[in-house]
Amino acid sequence: MQRVTITLDDELMDELDKIIESRGYQNRSEAIRDLARSGILQAAEEADPKQDCIAAVVYVYDHAVRELSKRLTQNFHDHSELSLSSMHVHLDHDQCMEITVLKGKRGKVQHFAEHLIAERGVRHGRLVAVPLDAPLKGGDQEHDHGHAHGRSSARAKARADD
Repeated sequence: MQRVTITLDDELMDELDKIIESRGYQNRSEAIRDLARSGILQAAEEADPKQDCIAAVVYVYDHAVRELSKRLTQNFHDHSELSLSSMHVHLDHDQCMEITVLKGKRGKVQHFAEHLIAERGVRHGRLVAVPLDAPLKGGDQEHDHGHAHGRSSARAKARADD
C-alpha cells in the first residue's frame, strides 16, 4: 500500500466527514479509498460508449409546458430500441416524474437520456447506468432462466443494425 498526502479545503473535508459518519467508515482513509474506487469505476463505465448497459433515467417535469408531453412521447418512439419500460408518477398539480428503463450501448443511452433531460420543461434529471458483462443479443434468445424472449421484427432489425 502507498501513503498519499492530499490537501482538502475545509468545506470539502466537512462533507467528507459527514459521509464518513453517515456510512460508518472506520477512518478517513477507508472512505477516500471507497470514493476513489467508485470514481474510477464510473470513469471506466463512461469511457466506453460501445459498452452494453442497462440504465434508468429519472426526470421531473412540468406537464403544462407547451407540447412537452408530446415531445417526450415522440422521443421515446424515435428511440424505441432503447426503451424497455416507463413509469409515470403525478407528484402534484404541475409536476410529474417519469422513470424509464433503457438498455443498449452506453453512448446511445447516455445521448438519449441527456436529450430527454435537456428538453424545455424538464426540471431535474439523472441517468444511472450499469454496465452489462455480456454483450446484448437480439431476436429470440434462450438464456439461463429457461425461456425465450421474442422481439418484434422492427426491434430485432434495429438491434441488428447497431
